[in-house]
Amino acid sequence: MAPERRRSSGVATRKKTAPKHPELYRVVMHNDDFTPMDFVVEILVRFFNKPAAEATHLMLKIHRTGAATVGVYSYDIAMSKMMQVHRAAEERRYPLRCTVEKT
Repeated sequence: MAPERRRSSGVATRKKTAPKHPELYRVVMHNDDFTPMDFVVEILVRFFNKPAAEATHLMLKIHRTGAATVGVYSYDIAMSKMMQVHRAAEERRYPLRCTVEKT
């Protein structure tokens, strides 16, 4: 008598994997001695959607400590926000700068 053979269905199966979350990056705004405080607040409201009170608080933190995280985003969005800040500052001839750092 011949041994039994198992037939394969021929259907490949994959294990389900959880979706990978994008890596996050923080946008850090740096203090300088020339950019007016009200312009920094304007930038925080305009590009980072901060309420005026929070924007003022962040501006003061930047002024006192030299830098502060103003938002955490995926890489592309963080880079886009940094470029928006640099473009707006250059238009007004201010040296305001941001950097993007991996969290």
